[in-house]
Amino acid sequence: MAFKGSFTITQWDEDTLSERSEGIKVSHASIKQTYSGDMSGESSVEFLMSYQSQMSAKFTGFETFVGVINGMRGTVTFQHSGTFESGVASSEFVSVEEAATGELMGKTLRGRFISGESGKAEYTIDVDNS
Repeated sequence: MAFKGSFTITQWDEDTLSERSEGIKVSHASIKQTYSGDMSGESSVEFLMSYQSQMSAKFTGFETFVGVINGMRGTVTFQHSGTFESGVASSEFVSVEEAATGELMGKTLRGRFISGESGKAEYTIDVDNS
């Protein structure tokens, strides 16, 4: 069963690590987010981003979520693999094995998000209890 909701980016700090030519660069972004819906809480995200142009990038990184997912309270770390194209960011993410606490410990969580307007994104997440 997929759980759904949205998150809002509350803080975004991005620093360029290297730049080869106009728009082609590698950067690091530190992000804070607030979740609502079936996943309720806050997270901090660290992304490494590789821009192919000002409107196109690939990113990877880790997100630490603290809150409640489908009634289960705890923390979990997600590993992301995403893209940014023409103003729309999307990512698939999965929980890092053995990096969860509380009632989320021992669960495998997989999800995806797609961003919309003004720093808000919609997510879906699945919980495997095995």
